[in-house]
Amino acid sequence: MNTRTRVLTGTALALALGAGTFGAVSATASAAPAGAPAAASAKKDVNGKNFTTTTHLTIDAATRAAQASLDAAQKENQKVTVAVVDRNGNTIVTLRGDGAGPQSYESATRKAFTAVSWNAPTSVLVGRLAQAPNLKDIPGTLFLGGGVPVQADGAPVAGIGVAGAPSGDLDEKFAKAGVEALAQ
Repeated sequence: MNTRTRVLTGTALALALGAGTFGAVSATASAAPAGAPAAASAKKDVNGKNFTTTTHLTIDAATRAAQASLDAAQKENQKVTVAVVDRNGNTIVTLRGDGAGPQSYESATRKAFTAVSWNAPTSVLVGRLAQAPNLKDIPGTLFLGGGVPVQADGAPVAGIGVAGAPSGDLDEKFAKAGVEALAQ
């Protein structure tokens, strides 16, 4: 078989396989025939055992909390970044104040993540490192003062992290101003 024949045969084979794959993908993506029962639909949860309900901050509440934290820092001439994350550690909003250092963005996010993950201020969590130094190795965490949880009925629903002030105590003070803004 010469080179041209091999190339044409290979191309024809690739087209046939591609068409078959496309057909299989198209077939699985199509809707079920009318009247057919949905294969993966959940029945009504009569006993309440299959699903949970969680509380999350709205984007408006997260923005209000972040702005209150940033305002508190600006009143004391501190250049900080504020991050608010949801219960799962996903960033809801981040505000980087004018002049905040480049490291402050990631630090604020990691402080917020750490606070919501353990439902405790990061300044408290720093003390736990003495008993369990490997905590600092958990990805995404930062055990420095400046992160506080937001709670609803004692459960963590969000975290606020502030970074950029000269001390973790100041960062935490500004983060707490964000939590207080949510109570108003």
